[in-house]
Amino acid sequence: MTYKIKISLLDLEPEIWRIIEINSDAGLLDLHAVIQTAMGWTNSHLHHFIKNNVFYALPTEGSEDLEYETIDEETVKISDIISKKNEKIIYEYDFGDGWEHIVELLEISEKKIKFPKCLDGGNACPPEDCGGVPGYENLLEVISDPENEEYEDMIEWLGGEFEPSHFNVDEANKRVKKYRELCDLSLYLNNF
Repeated sequence: MTYKIKISLLDLEPEIWRIIEINSDAGLLDLHAVIQTAMGWTNSHLHHFIKNNVFYALPTEGSEDLEYETIDEETVKISDIISKKNEKIIYEYDFGDGWEHIVELLEISEKKIKFPKCLDGGNACPPEDCGGVPGYENLLEVISDPENEEYEDMIEWLGGEFEPSHFNVDEANKRVKKYRELCDLSLYLNNF
Protein backbone atom coordinates (compact mmCIF):
# COMPACT_ATOMS: atom_id res chain seq x y z
CA MET A 1 0.00 0.00 0.00
CA THR A 2 0.99 3.61 -0.47
CA TYR A 3 0.51 6.37 2.07
CA LYS A 4 -0.06 10.01 1.25
CA ILE A 5 1.28 11.89 4.26
CA LYS A 6 1.23 15.55 5.22
CA ILE A 7 4.11 16.92 7.28
CA SER A 8 3.47 20.25 8.98
CA LEU A 9 5.97 22.22 11.03
CA LEU A 10 4.29 23.30 14.26
CA ASP A 11 3.88 26.79 15.70
CA LEU A 12 4.68 28.83 12.60
CA GLU A 13 2.43 31.00 10.45
CA PRO A 14 2.17 30.81 7.53
CA GLU A 15 2.30 27.04 7.73
CA ILE A 16 5.38 25.23 6.42
CA TRP A 17 4.24 21.89 5.02
CA ARG A 18 4.89 19.07 2.57
CA ILE A 19 2.81 16.22 1.19
CA ILE A 20 4.73 13.07 0.41
CA GLU A 21 3.94 9.66 -0.98
CA ILE A 22 5.70 6.61 0.48
CA ASN A 23 5.07 2.88 0.75
CA SER A 24 3.43 1.86 4.01
CA ASP A 25 5.96 -0.92 4.58
CA ALA A 26 8.91 1.47 4.46
CA GLY A 27 10.78 1.86 7.72
CA LEU A 28 10.67 4.84 10.04
CA LEU A 29 14.25 5.57 9.05
CA ASP A 30 13.05 5.86 5.44
CA LEU A 31 10.29 8.23 6.54
CA HIS A 32 12.86 10.30 8.42
CA ALA A 33 15.03 10.51 5.28
CA VAL A 34 12.10 11.58 3.11
CA ILE A 35 10.95 14.19 5.64
CA GLN A 36 14.50 15.58 5.79
CA THR A 37 14.84 15.85 2.03
CA ALA A 38 11.31 17.01 1.22
CA MET A 39 11.35 19.69 3.94
CA GLY A 40 14.86 20.86 3.10
CA TRP A 41 16.57 19.98 6.37
CA THR A 42 20.20 18.81 6.21
CA ASN A 43 20.10 15.84 8.63
CA SER A 44 22.61 17.59 10.90
CA HIS A 45 20.87 16.76 14.19
CA LEU A 46 19.16 13.97 16.10
CA HIS A 47 15.47 13.19 15.64
CA HIS A 48 12.72 10.95 16.94
CA PHE A 49 9.11 10.03 16.28
CA ILE A 50 6.55 10.05 19.10
CA LYS A 51 3.25 8.22 19.36
CA ASN A 52 1.31 7.67 22.59
CA ASN A 53 4.34 8.70 24.68
CA VAL A 54 6.52 6.06 22.98
CA PHE A 55 9.65 7.38 21.30
CA TYR A 56 11.12 5.83 18.14
CA ALA A 57 14.72 6.77 17.40
CA LEU A 58 18.11 5.46 16.46
CA PRO A 59 19.84 4.13 19.57
CA THR A 60 22.48 6.53 20.86
CA GLU A 61 24.91 6.34 23.73
CA GLY A 62 22.98 6.86 26.95
CA SER A 63 19.55 6.32 25.40
CA GLU A 64 19.03 3.28 27.63
CA ASP A 65 19.09 5.67 30.63
CA LEU A 66 16.23 7.84 29.40
CA GLU A 67 13.09 8.19 31.51
CA TYR A 68 10.82 7.23 28.65
CA GLU A 69 10.51 4.15 26.48
CA THR A 70 12.53 4.31 23.26
CA ILE A 71 12.20 1.79 20.44
CA ASP A 72 14.86 1.42 17.76
CA GLU A 73 13.30 3.01 14.67
CA GLU A 74 15.32 0.70 12.42
CA THR A 75 13.02 -2.14 13.54
CA VAL A 76 9.72 -0.35 12.87
CA LYS A 77 7.71 0.09 9.67
CA ILE A 78 5.61 3.19 9.12
CA SER A 79 2.47 1.04 9.12
CA ASP A 80 3.39 -0.27 12.60
CA ILE A 81 2.67 3.11 14.18
CA ILE A 82 0.36 4.85 11.73
CA SER A 83 -2.25 2.89 9.81
CA LYS A 84 -5.56 4.80 9.75
CA LYS A 85 -6.62 7.80 7.72
CA ASN A 86 -6.17 11.05 9.70
CA GLU A 87 -3.94 9.32 12.27
CA LYS A 88 -1.06 11.53 13.45
CA ILE A 89 2.37 11.18 15.02
CA ILE A 90 5.02 13.70 16.01
CA TYR A 91 8.41 13.97 14.34
CA GLU A 92 10.91 16.11 16.23
CA TYR A 93 14.15 17.22 14.63
CA ASP A 94 17.07 19.04 16.29
CA PHE A 95 16.38 18.78 20.00
CA GLY A 96 18.17 22.10 20.63
CA ASP A 97 15.95 24.06 18.23
CA GLY A 98 13.01 21.71 18.85
CA TRP A 99 11.43 21.56 15.40
CA GLU A 100 8.22 19.59 15.92
CA HIS A 101 6.27 18.32 12.93
CA ILE A 102 2.83 16.74 12.77
CA VAL A 103 2.90 13.73 10.45
CA GLU A 104 -0.67 12.97 9.32
CA LEU A 105 -1.83 10.07 7.18
CA LEU A 106 -4.11 11.63 4.55
CA GLU A 107 -4.82 8.71 2.22
CA ILE A 108 -4.14 5.01 1.83
CA SER A 109 -4.12 3.45 -1.61
CA GLU A 110 -3.60 -0.10 -2.83
CA LYS A 111 -0.94 0.86 -5.35
CA LYS A 112 2.74 0.35 -4.64
CA ILE A 113 5.26 2.95 -5.74
CA LYS A 114 8.90 2.34 -6.58
CA PHE A 115 10.25 5.42 -4.81
CA PRO A 116 8.91 8.04 -2.38
CA LYS A 117 8.23 11.51 -3.70
CA CYS A 118 7.08 14.96 -2.65
CA LEU A 119 3.71 15.87 -4.15
CA ASP A 120 3.20 19.40 -2.85
CA GLY A 121 4.17 21.84 -0.16
CA GLY A 122 4.24 25.39 1.03
CA ASN A 123 6.90 27.81 2.25
CA ALA A 124 10.63 27.45 2.76
CA CYS A 125 12.15 25.30 5.47
CA PRO A 126 13.76 27.42 8.22
CA PRO A 127 17.55 27.56 8.10
CA GLU A 128 19.37 25.03 10.30
CA ASP A 129 20.50 26.27 13.72
CA CYS A 130 18.47 29.49 13.62
CA GLY A 131 17.13 29.00 17.15
CA GLY A 132 13.84 27.19 16.70
CA VAL A 133 10.53 29.01 16.33
CA PRO A 134 11.54 32.17 18.26
CA GLY A 135 14.88 32.38 16.43
CA TYR A 136 13.20 31.91 13.06
CA GLU A 137 10.60 34.57 13.84
CA ASN A 138 13.43 36.95 14.81
CA LEU A 139 15.30 36.08 11.60
CA LEU A 140 12.20 36.90 9.52
CA GLU A 141 11.74 40.20 11.34
CA VAL A 142 15.38 41.20 10.83
CA ILE A 143 15.56 40.33 7.10
CA SER A 144 12.29 42.12 6.39
CA ASP A 145 13.88 45.45 7.39
CA PRO A 146 17.12 46.44 5.60
CA GLU A 147 17.41 49.30 8.13
CA ASN A 148 17.61 46.85 11.04
CA GLU A 149 21.09 46.99 12.63
CA GLU A 150 21.32 43.17 12.45
CA TYR A 151 20.26 42.96 8.78
CA GLU A 152 23.71 42.71 7.16
CA ASP A 153 24.97 40.18 9.72
CA MET A 154 21.86 38.04 9.27
CA ILE A 155 22.10 38.10 5.47
CA GLU A 156 25.78 37.13 5.75
CA TRP A 157 24.92 34.30 8.19
CA LEU A 158 22.25 33.08 5.74
CA GLY A 159 24.78 33.13 2.92
CA GLY A 160 22.60 35.50 0.90
CA GLU A 161 18.95 36.23 0.41
CA PHE A 162 16.30 34.02 1.97
CA GLU A 163 12.72 33.91 0.66
CA PRO A 164 10.44 32.44 3.38
CA SER A 165 7.54 31.87 0.98
CA HIS A 166 9.64 29.90 -1.51
CA PHE A 167 8.76 26.29 -2.21
CA ASN A 168 9.34 24.39 -5.42
CA VAL A 169 8.16 20.79 -5.67
CA ASP A 170 10.75 19.99 -8.36
CA GLU A 171 13.57 21.16 -6.09
CA ALA A 172 12.13 19.10 -3.22
CA ASN A 173 12.01 16.04 -5.45
CA LYS A 174 15.63 16.56 -6.54
CA ARG A 175 16.56 16.30 -2.86
CA VAL A 176 14.27 13.25 -2.41
CA LYS A 177 15.86 11.71 -5.52
CA LYS A 178 19.26 12.04 -3.88
CA TYR A 179 17.91 9.79 -1.13
CA ARG A 180 16.44 7.40 -3.71
CA GLU A 181 19.69 7.11 -5.64
CA LEU A 182 21.60 6.14 -2.52
CA CYS A 183 19.02 3.45 -1.66
CA ASP A 184 21.11 2.40 1.34
CA LEU A 185 20.11 4.50 4.35
CA SER A 186 23.43 3.95 6.06
CA LEU A 187 25.02 5.64 3.06
CA TYR A 188 22.30 8.31 3.05
CA LEU A 189 22.81 9.16 6.70
CA ASN A 190 26.57 9.39 6.28
CA ASN A 191 26.31 11.79 3.33
CA PHE A 192 24.58 14.64 5.15
